[in-house]
Amino acid sequence: MKITVLTYNIHKGFNTFGTKLVLYGIRQSLRDTNADILFLQEVVGENQTLVQSHKEWPTESQFEFLADQVWPHFSYGKNAVFSDRHHGNAILSKFPIEFEENLNISNNTLEQRGLLHCKILVPPLGKRLHLFNTHIDLLAQGRKKQMNKINSRIENSTQDSEGLILAGDFNDWAHDIPDWIAPKLALQEAHTVLHGKPAKSFPCFLPALRLDRMYFRGLRPLSCRSLKNQPWSQLSDHLPLLAEFEFA
Repeated sequence: MKITVLTYNIHKGFNTFGTKLVLYGIRQSLRDTNADILFLQEVVGENQTLVQSHKEWPTESQFEFLADQVWPHFSYGKNAVFSDRHHGNAILSKFPIEFEENLNISNNTLEQRGLLHCKILVPPLGKRLHLFNTHIDLLAQGRKKQMNKINSRIENSTQDSEGLILAGDFNDWAHDIPDWIAPKLALQEAHTVLHGKPAKSFPCFLPALRLDRMYFRGLRPLSCRSLKNQPWSQLSDHLPLLAEFEFA
């Protein structure tokens, strides 16, 4: 059986420069991919100010708005919390979520970061798959500390024989992340396995930086690419990464 997986920093539903709400375009474009599982970052759970200033702002949370009628199972990790708003990571799935937990991996109050861990059941195969969704720091020192926490979480919460996907926005300007992933976890990056390097995903209009990744274990990647063409180049500030796997 094949599963299609997408990871995407949606920039809180706004275009590259934050001047236009493009959430409706993001929703339609996500649906067009027909992905089974979505790893989304910078997802707004609530923002009272934007509700007042944008007439088209949905009445429900962004993850519920995006999931509507397509991805019946979803989980939200609230990371950046303020008096009138909060945002974080979300996982949307066509398969049942059996377990969910959001971990605070923040290093400081300016960058509030999390690791959302879900475990899903893929009914046709009766197989279970661990999903880890994250968005980590801009500075290398912070990213290294957070990768140590992620390594520990994966090691302590999964069995070596269990399949998993670790995806998200790693802000890996210097390509340090591969050296910081614990070798005993046996994780590989999908685009690197197929094409030699991680995909270029930022900025969306002229992608040069390889920030978004999809690491895996217990699966076989069949395809992996960044979605570069319109409408994606007009949405968010990142490009999404779309991959297809089969169970090894």
